[in-house]
Amino acid sequence: MGYELKDYRRAKVQKMGYVYFSPDKNYYSVPHRYIGKSTQIHYTKSTVEVFYNHERIASHQRNPAMGIYITNKNHLSSTHKAYTEWSPSYFEKKAAKHGVHVVACIQGVISNSIYPEIAYKRAMGIIQLHRTYSSERLNNACKRAVEAGAFSYKRIQNILKNNLDKEGTVEQMQASNTPHIPTHENLHGASAYK
Repeated sequence: MGYELKDYRRAKVQKMGYVYFSPDKNYYSVPHRYIGKSTQIHYTKSTVEVFYNHERIASHQRNPAMGIYITNKNHLSSTHKAYTEWSPSYFEKKAAKHGVHVVACIQGVISNSIYPEIAYKRAMGIIQLHRTYSSERLNNACKRAVEAGAFSYKRIQNILKNNLDKEGTVEQMQASNTPHIPTHENLHGASAYK
């Protein structure tokens, strides 16, 4: 093997036990006991090594694909080992227990995200809203979110918090000809402004 130039980057170990490698926009695992520590990454065209206090704590084959997680399962704590099972089908299966609109919403979250790990965290957050609000309400809230093309945890949580999942959809309200603003004496029509 020929000589390869080595370059360096600094990276803090994230809560999940990975360092972010900015040149490839990838994440490489390190032993979980280094979470929160500042490390130095030494890399070549073929390898990525992570050092803490001048001691090598991880070594990986460099993966040129962007936005992926490269994991050595020995690095993960027992809690984080469950994350290695995460995939779009894993979350669709979990969402299916709560309704078709939850599944559609989770598919939207995953397909609209650049980084899978971030999408998976958002998907898990959305699915867990059923604990507070029930599966039926979550499914109705996801239906509204899907109709609006708004695939975010915050949006779905707001729909549930404000009981918007219990109201009809915008189309149903327009079809019923019921004004969405209640009538009162401070309400003036266009004729008041001529």
